[in-house]
Amino acid sequence: MSLRKVAFIAAAVTLASIGSAWAGGPSAHKIDLGTVNGVAYYTEEAGRFHVVATLAQPDGQPIRFETVLAPGQAIVLSTANEVATGPTSVELSREAGDLMVRAVAATN
Repeated sequence: MSLRKVAFIAAAVTLASIGSAWAGGPSAHKIDLGTVNGVAYYTEEAGRFHVVATLAQPDGQPIRFETVLAPGQAIVLSTANEVATGPTSVELSREAGDLMVRAVAATN
């Protein structure tokens, strides 16, 4: 197992335990983009969600993405695929006081 993969797994476990440590609070959400996977979590700051997503390929350098979501806002993360299949995409949205992560249809 490569050092990068070990570091990514350690980061994912850390994020999952941070989320579960907050009783009734935010938790880590799995992100599956085919060959790119990771986790997302949020902290609440002044009524907004500070969302952090960490993504990587099995032997790749992890990438960290951060954004702030107000109520009802969403962001889409995607990976490029072959033209016939379109991108693999997930939407991170703020709904009912929680962060939702779900697959969304390809938009070629």
